[in-house]
Amino acid sequence: MPNHVHILISPKIPLSRITNGIKGVTSRRAKSILALQQKHFWQDESFDHWVRSPEQFDTIRAYIENNPVKAGLAAHPEDWPWSSCTAIFG
Repeated sequence: MPNHVHILISPKIPLSRITNGIKGVTSRRAKSILALQQKHFWQDESFDHWVRSPEQFDTIRAYIENNPVKAGLAAHPEDWPWSSCTAIFG
């Protein structure tokens, strides 16, 4: 998505360590590509949710995969190049 990121993972380390790592690497790269000098690229906040069942995992995965379709950025989930659907169906 152009203005946010969805990640569905089963972490083995603290979630803050994962998000700080992702935000650090992607922030440096994006600011380099876009020639931005601003201090912050990502917002400090994040929203996390504990998945409590395999069914809920599947529901959340489907929501994430359909998000670009709902936003009008792709006709089908597998058309979005950064989707897990691309690896599965593409």
